[in-house]
Amino acid sequence: MSPDREPMLPTPYRVADRRVETHDSVSLRLEAVREPLPRFRPGQFTMLYAHGVGEVPISISGDPSSATGSLTQTIRDVGAVSRALHDARPGTVLGVRGPFGTTWDLESSAGHDLLVVAGGIGLAPLRPVLLEAVAHRRRYGRVTLVAGARAPREFLFSDQLRAWRARDDLEVELTVDQPAEGWTGRVGFVTEPLAGLRLDPRRTTAFLCGPEPMMRFSANVLLRQGLPAAHIRISLERTMKCGIGLCGHCQLGPLLVCRDGPIVDYATAADLLTTREL
Repeated sequence: MSPDREPMLPTPYRVADRRVETHDSVSLRLEAVREPLPRFRPGQFTMLYAHGVGEVPISISGDPSSATGSLTQTIRDVGAVSRALHDARPGTVLGVRGPFGTTWDLESSAGHDLLVVAGGIGLAPLRPVLLEAVAHRRRYGRVTLVAGARAPREFLFSDQLRAWRARDDLEVELTVDQPAEGWTGRVGFVTEPLAGLRLDPRRTTAFLCGPEPMMRFSANVLLRQGLPAAHIRISLERTMKCGIGLCGHCQLGPLLVCRDGPIVDYATAADLLTTREL
């Protein structure tokens, strides 16, 4: 966040494009009405405001190298505010604060193999990792995506998943809980393909995002394969209100998730994830 910006004052952005992803999720491409916010880094989030309804934290799912200053936010309809954002049509003006929070710290993973593990809507915060890895493919070793969804129609970014699967320099494993007619892929939890991967634990960095039980089980699989907990990064999706560490609503043990997260390593998160969210 730029030091000369008022962090609690939303910046107006107009919905330039709306793409339906699943029956309850859309991606909005937002363009600044005036001066855009600073460029985001993979893993950061914004506080997105629907006028007259309210504000919620939404991870940024767009291309971090975009030169246009636009933001892409993928939103699932789960409540009053997210429904208003989900339903926003092109031309609607929304308020945006940010970008806030820690990042996936891809810079420290140069030369490493990258393992991206996503569950459901968790693919949205991880999409910038994959876009960055593809854009700078020579910086990294093996790049693997393991993504799970309830059903085939529930995968986000379906066109992009097909394009990634067609590349010979990416490995993509998709799995579903409930197969549909015509589905020829895996059935089961993401932990099953994870357990079958051959990894070099000394030079692999893992990025996990999804429901907390999925992240815990996936991290435990990776720990058994020898990955250090410090090489496993997760996104904490605990409820955030102010985005800048003032209100304390997202306190989790010693952390304020909006300020000290949302991205933390599993060495930090393992014990904290045993605390139930209220």
